[in-house]
Amino acid sequence: MSAGRKLVIVESPAKARTIAGYLGEGYDVEASVGHIRDLPQPSELPADMKKGPYGKFAVDVENGFVPYYVVDSDKKKKVAELKKLLKESDELYLATDEDREGEAIAWHLLAELKPKIPVKRMVFHEITREAIARALENTRELDERLVDAQETRRILDRLYGYEVSPVLWRKVRQGLSAGRVQSVATRLVVERERERMAFVAADYWDVTGTFAVADAAEPTFSARLTGVGGARVASGRDFDDRGALKTRDAVTLDEARANALVAGLEGAAFAVQSLETKPYTRRPAAPFTTSTLQQEASRKLRMSSRQAMRTAQSLYENGYITYMRTDSPALSTQAIDAARRQVAELYGSEYVPDKPRLYTSKAKGAQEAHEAIRPAGDHFRTPAQVARELSGDQFKLYELIWKRTVASQMADARGQTASVRLAATATTPDGPVETVFSASGTVITFRGFLAAYEEGRDRGRYDEAEGGAAAGASDDARLPQMAQGDPVTGTDLTADGHRTSPPPRFTEASLVKALEERGIGRPSTYAATIGVIQDRGYVTSRGQALVPTWLAFAVTRLLEENFDRLVDYNFTAGMEESLDAIAAGQKGRVDWLTEFYFGDRSDSLETGGLRGLVDNLGEIDAREVNSIDIGDGITLRVGRYGPYLEAPGEGPDDEPRRSSVPEDMAPDELTVERARELLETMPDGDKVLGTDPTTGTQIVARNGRYGPYVTEVLPEPELDPGLSAAARKKALAAAPKPRTGSLFKSMSLSTITLDDALRLLSLPRVVGVDPESGAEITAQNGRYGPYLKKGTDSRTLASEEQLFDITLAEALAIYAQPKRGRGQTATPPLRELGADPTSGKPIVVKDGRFGAYVTDGETNRTLPRDVTPESITPEQAVELLAEKRAAGPAKKRTPARKPATTRKKAPAKR
Repeated sequence: MSAGRKLVIVESPAKARTIAGYLGEGYDVEASVGHIRDLPQPSELPADMKKGPYGKFAVDVENGFVPYYVVDSDKKKKVAELKKLLKESDELYLATDEDREGEAIAWHLLAELKPKIPVKRMVFHEITREAIARALENTRELDERLVDAQETRRILDRLYGYEVSPVLWRKVRQGLSAGRVQSVATRLVVERERERMAFVAADYWDVTGTFAVADAAEPTFSARLTGVGGARVASGRDFDDRGALKTRDAVTLDEARANALVAGLEGAAFAVQSLETKPYTRRPAAPFTTSTLQQEASRKLRMSSRQAMRTAQSLYENGYITYMRTDSPALSTQAIDAARRQVAELYGSEYVPDKPRLYTSKAKGAQEAHEAIRPAGDHFRTPAQVARELSGDQFKLYELIWKRTVASQMADARGQTASVRLAATATTPDGPVETVFSASGTVITFRGFLAAYEEGRDRGRYDEAEGGAAAGASDDARLPQMAQGDPVTGTDLTADGHRTSPPPRFTEASLVKALEERGIGRPSTYAATIGVIQDRGYVTSRGQALVPTWLAFAVTRLLEENFDRLVDYNFTAGMEESLDAIAAGQKGRVDWLTEFYFGDRSDSLETGGLRGLVDNLGEIDAREVNSIDIGDGITLRVGRYGPYLEAPGEGPDDEPRRSSVPEDMAPDELTVERARELLETMPDGDKVLGTDPTTGTQIVARNGRYGPYVTEVLPEPELDPGLSAAARKKALAAAPKPRTGSLFKSMSLSTITLDDALRLLSLPRVVGVDPESGAEITAQNGRYGPYLKKGTDSRTLASEEQLFDITLAEALAIYAQPKRGRGQTATPPLRELGADPTSGKPIVVKDGRFGAYVTDGETNRTLPRDVTPESITPEQAVELLAEKRAAGPAKKRTPARKPATTRKKAPAKR
């Protein structure tokens, strides 16, 4: 054993590199690369355990919910490396994150490594030299309550997923999943889309104008008509979602009346009816929590939740910000002092409030165990000071965090707000009508925190129709000096028509906010939750809006009708509170899991817990669950290969009419009128094009799983009725197959002709023979586009039309080029990111068969879904390659042979 060696284990290679730089000689800092153990899939259990109490969940639910853990196959090499280092060390520091996951990682390391040397739990919420030094001096024991809370969550999610997901497989589609938070998040998005589908728009009109006081030096201002004949003029917010007025004290203007008022106010005398002014004060937003950081990064930086959290993790691990998983907006005393000093230095002493600002969380279930997300250290580095060290998303996010933190300790913005009402009499065919126009404006006299930062906000439902100067909604609008009774000149009076808007779809920012407000899940898991519902095909993105798929409608309906308690918002929030109580030591893990899973053990639908719910499901009509009524007898069905429309045939004995639904069509866009159009223009079934003059077979066009195609209709083969099922299957496989051909991108089912179809069916086309090898070269159209084929060598063609006109000489020229990937010609890297510190070789971003990837020529790593070739930074690339190297080569997962560790407490040693 080397004298005085200390082993420090963290989660990630980037965190290990940063901490190693601060600890220096005498310390070995290694990364576990996340969790080393987990619950195995039941299929991965040893054979002798598959029929025992662990066989269904890898958890013994009948005997205290004891979990069965195995070391992940891709972590066995890492565990062996850590054990080797442990033998050469005389002290072990477990320095994983100070939250439930970090505490659980430390516990699993302790249980698997079985150290015989002193063990210390080292915690910190920022990675700076000072913070690491303080952490070394203030170690603690492993927190068993946090481990209990994490393990309870893991078991809960296993029980939920393994009991409910199979129902989805049987009744909706294979491969689907249900989850404690993901299913509720999906339901939120689906419910909003249902509101949009049921929404009935209302039309209304208003009148706006430009006004000026007598003093020409004063600014003009805009105002909107708000009163007619003593009644308030209705705006968008006065209508409900069925298009009816919600209140009786408002009057709706139609086009005719609005234009009549404009004409009647021509040359009318306007006067100030009332003027009200009051002081304006605005306070800064609190420092970032995990939730508010995701929301603001989405609004201001257009980052997805996963992208924001990945970037924040990188900033934390490299010592730029504090720990990024927190629901506390509070700052430490040192951070408050640092922020106030920086405000005075950069903006002046008048921008520093008399007393420090203290913040507490308003979120439901907030634990406030950590500090807010802020720049790391007792002295903040400005964005200018780190500009050369950070690039791309890292710099943008650091700047956002720095601004928010500094602004949180700045003085209020102050000013004056004025509201004015103008009166005039309109001359109409029905007689004189009293009208009132209104405007408001705010003048900022002291910017305060606005000099550093202004919080973004999601676009409101009525902003577009009623916003702007005309509505008096502009914060920067300044009204002229005027007094009650002063005359005002009105010009440019205009009647404008509006239509009410449906409730806006959720964005990632607003969905995160909605989940947090309801106390559903934890902010630290929201990025992963949103990623899951996107990856599972429940939600797609349209710009920043989250659009549910029809698959999400079917899944949500099944859960609502059969597992209503599990997707109830209050019940889910209550589960979160119980898990927090377990972490606080107020509830027992086993007792709570027993109540959740078994209830009162009555197998009752109401009181029998999750098992009682599953055991008493009854018969679920899969066809009904996967059907959504569009109206007028048209039904949308969620089929195995996607959604399609179904309507009765034209005659009583006719087959139902069907049509596929375009993938890019949002559910609220599928109106009855649009459904009828699809049934007419894109029908499923055969569109007869004519007869092939050569073969005499009928040629038809169809809409298939992979798009529209043409084919020939061959007569049914005549088979011996006495054949067995196996022989019949073999005979059918040997029968002639019809020719088929996918439509080109420039073609459509509604316009394709027989000549087009015959050209498509003529493929593959023989281009010629290679004079060197004697191999035949053909032009073919495949699933991935047009290509040439010579033996086993294929090359991509630039366009579909080349299939019919490429010559042998042109084909030979293509084959003379070096082959790259799947028939692609050589292309330069998408980006160059400098040298890798480990291999010393240049890192580049390339475009591969499965998407963009980063490589140094030795190690390849596909870019994560939320990282693009344009946004990836050199630091991210280095980290991705380091993680891939640490993980080692992918190995086939095999069942663990030896008995693995069941749940057994192992206290930290000192």
